[in-house]
Amino acid sequence: MVKAATTCDYLRSLASNFWLGLLLSSAVMPFVPSPAIASEVQQAGASPEASTTDEVTSVADVTVNEVKIDTDIPESLISQSALEEVTPAGNVAQPLPIDDVNSPTNFNLESEEENIDPAMEQVTNVSQLRDVQPTDWAYEALRSLVERYGCIAGYPDGTFRGNRALSRYEFAAGVNACLQQIEKLIAVSTADFVTKEDLTTLQRLISEFDTELATLRTRVDNLEGRTKFLEENQFSTTTKLSGLAWFNVTGASASDDITVEAAGSLTPLVLRSPGRDANFRPIQQKIKDDPNITLSNLVWLTLETSFTGRDSLVTQLAAGNGDSPANVFASAGLYNTFGTPFLDQTAGLQGNNNDVILRELFYSFPLRENIQVVVGPRINWYRYFDNNAFSFFLTGATSFNSNGSTLLNTIDRGAGAAVLWDINRQFKLRVAYLGESDEFLPSGIFNTASDPRKGVFSPTNTATAELTFSPTERINLRLIYNYSNIDPSFPIFDQNGNITGFGIGGAPGEPIYGVADDGFGGSINNAIAHTFGLNFDWLITRGIGVFGRYSYGSTNIDPKTPGRGGGDVNAQSLQLGLAFPDLGRRGALATISYLIPFSVLDGRRFLAAGGGDGGVQYEVEAAYFFPITQNIAIVPAFYFIGNPNNFSDNPNIYVGNLRTQFSF
Repeated sequence: MVKAATTCDYLRSLASNFWLGLLLSSAVMPFVPSPAIASEVQQAGASPEASTTDEVTSVADVTVNEVKIDTDIPESLISQSALEEVTPAGNVAQPLPIDDVNSPTNFNLESEEENIDPAMEQVTNVSQLRDVQPTDWAYEALRSLVERYGCIAGYPDGTFRGNRALSRYEFAAGVNACLQQIEKLIAVSTADFVTKEDLTTLQRLISEFDTELATLRTRVDNLEGRTKFLEENQFSTTTKLSGLAWFNVTGASASDDITVEAAGSLTPLVLRSPGRDANFRPIQQKIKDDPNITLSNLVWLTLETSFTGRDSLVTQLAAGNGDSPANVFASAGLYNTFGTPFLDQTAGLQGNNNDVILRELFYSFPLRENIQVVVGPRINWYRYFDNNAFSFFLTGATSFNSNGSTLLNTIDRGAGAAVLWDINRQFKLRVAYLGESDEFLPSGIFNTASDPRKGVFSPTNTATAELTFSPTERINLRLIYNYSNIDPSFPIFDQNGNITGFGIGGAPGEPIYGVADDGFGGSINNAIAHTFGLNFDWLITRGIGVFGRYSYGSTNIDPKTPGRGGGDVNAQSLQLGLAFPDLGRRGALATISYLIPFSVLDGRRFLAAGGGDGGVQYEVEAAYFFPITQNIAIVPAFYFIGNPNNFSDNPNIYVGNLRTQFSF
């Protein structure tokens, strides 16, 4: 048995270590001839069969000229049960209580130079011997004999006197004391070994419960078979699959006709385009009919692969068919903004319903213990920036306008890299550079990162930095700066349907909410934008929290037409909300928020859509996340929109949404 072999090795090691220590200690070394020392050391490292010395069985066997030492452990010290199991050696490494070593007074020992007081006292630490110094050549050997075996005595005056002569009787007394201590250590180590009586009892119990044991063996065999089947048919040993699915029932209505800024056809909704009339004013139209109630779906499947246990390759696939009803009331460039639940959308290009698209693809790995690096051709900006405890899209506020800042970001998904640095418990720093690679935009016009004519370092691209300060576990404050270099790709039309230029707008035009041109329907050069954001959440009590955002964005407009002056479009956005965690049920979250998505401070003349008549659109949203089970939740939401499209005389819009959410 392995345990028996281990026991023998342990006991043999115990004895060998003792003999080596004793032979090399200052108590013995000066008085044993060098050949004898060499012989004993060699025998201590050899197997028992290699020993050539005779066993000393009594004092009478000791001759005048030699001392014979057997390095084997006496058989009397090893019980039959000790050959079956051994307690870990760590149990004997600690100092154990020992009896005092008998003083060798009966030997009437006398030094050649002086009579020695025989009243020697047991010591438990080598530091108790004041004439033994760490610089002594045998210090470590002596320390082992004192502290590990406890079988060395000192003199009453606290000395060891390692340089005095050692008689053979003193040597025999020291050996005897140490052997007694080894016997005690072995007894302690083998006290809990299994005995023959224990084995008999165990055999009786096995016979008594034979039926139950047979049933248990069958169940174990079945489990092993099922485990083998799962291992042979599992999806992957390195990849984990998770999924989210949503059903959305949504309706929207207005109290009267809604004015929108759009040219030409109003359908499809996602392709509404801005235009200017002969006087260069934005073209306006009226929406007279309310949309019908819709039932849509959205599914995300995420594959997370790890090769080292600390890295992560994320591949997210998506499919959906949502076209939320409130988009009927939106001006050009405002598709999927106000009144639109974030999860009531089509995953890819609008109109390609339920096509499976690649939504995210990136690889993250640790650079250091507190620094993570993310690289990939399609990184989700919102995974790492502008997060908020009470407006997270799965459990918190539910609309596009309330999930994040409306002025951020020019790129939702992009190709590039991000660095995540957890500085300490209070501060976190996130930085990223992304080139345009959005799954909902058509390539050729957009998604410049994969276009060889432009590339990842040409517009459109963004650079973001966010610093998070968390003074307590309940308060988080985030400061965000975003630099955008935007490629003008949004067509501008005249009243006859002719393209007159290209501007910036829509989702890839933020911080512009709408569409901007040179003010006359003409094209502009690449637009540089700077956006600053403040984002906070505060759990005041276990059941009440507050949250909010403020953003300011400035976009430079540089006309391509000579002689036309440029300028800046400056805008701000605001969100303030109340949150009620665990309302009605643990894990539930109710939110109420007030927000202004796009208030134009300066440069409205450059807006071909989104500027309205100078009014300020505002919204009130309420949502309630209610988990039915760990994997199923329902989320009712209601939105009220005032001054839609920034027209102060536009009637109010009302939106209702019921979302069912499944996670697996």
